[in-house]
Amino acid sequence: MRVEGETRPVLVVLHQETSTPGRVGQILEAAGVPLDIRRPVLGEKLPATLERHRGAIVFGGPPSANDEEPHLRHEIDWLDVPLREDRPLLGICLGAQMMVKHLGGTVGPHPEGWVEVGYYPLRSTQAGRALLRDWPPMVYQWHREGFDLPRGIELLAEGEGRFPNQAIRAGPNAYGVQFHAELTLAMMHRWTTHGHARLSLPGAQGRSAHFSGRAVHDAPVKRWLADFLGLIFGQRVDAG
Repeated sequence: MRVEGETRPVLVVLHQETSTPGRVGQILEAAGVPLDIRRPVLGEKLPATLERHRGAIVFGGPPSANDEEPHLRHEIDWLDVPLREDRPLLGICLGAQMMVKHLGGTVGPHPEGWVEVGYYPLRSTQAGRALLRDWPPMVYQWHREGFDLPRGIELLAEGEGRFPNQAIRAGPNAYGVQFHAELTLAMMHRWTTHGHARLSLPGAQGRSAHFSGRAVHDAPVKRWLADFLGLIFGQRVDAG
C-alpha cells in the first residue's frame, strides 16, 4: 500500500464513541497510511469531497441502515461523494448495507429471525477470485440483517447459510463486505461481553466457539485482509 507521492489519509467513519478501526487501522498505519477518523454520531462532519483523502472506509456498528436518525440518513446520502468521485471505498457490515441502501437495494433481517454471530463459511465467486486468488474459507460475523444485490452490483463472495451476499463490488473502486475481518482479539472480548445477549439469538454461536474459531480461522483472514486493502487502496493514485 505504499504509493510514492501519496500522503493523503484514508477517511475512517465510525459509528460509536468507543469504536476503533481495529486490524484495518493497524494494517494501514503499518504501511504508512494516515487515518482521518470521523464519528458522525458525535456531530463530526463528513467532507464534501474526497479530493484530500486517499479513499474512505465506513465501518459497522449497532444501528440498522433502516434507522431514521438524521446522521445515519445523511451518511447514506453522503456515499454519493466517493461513488460519484470514483474514490476507493470500503463498507464493512453496516457500511456495506448503507452502500446497498444508497444504490437502491434492500437491507433487512432474515424472515425467520436467524442471525450470524460467530464464524461461518465463505465461498468466493469467479469474479472474486479474478480480483484475489485466496479468500478465507471461514469469516467472523456479527449481524442480524443482510442485503440484496441492486442492479449493477457484482457478487465477490457468498455465504453458505442464510445470508448469501457477503462481499460485493459496486463499480471499479467501491467494495462492501458483510463480515468482520477487522476484528482483533480485544474486540472479540468486548463484543462477546457487552453484546452477550446476541449469543442466544437463533443461529448464533456460543462464546467459547468464537475464541476457538479464531484460533483456527484467523490467520487466513488476516492475510486476505492485507491483500484486500492493498487491492482497494494501494493500486491507484487519483489524478485529481
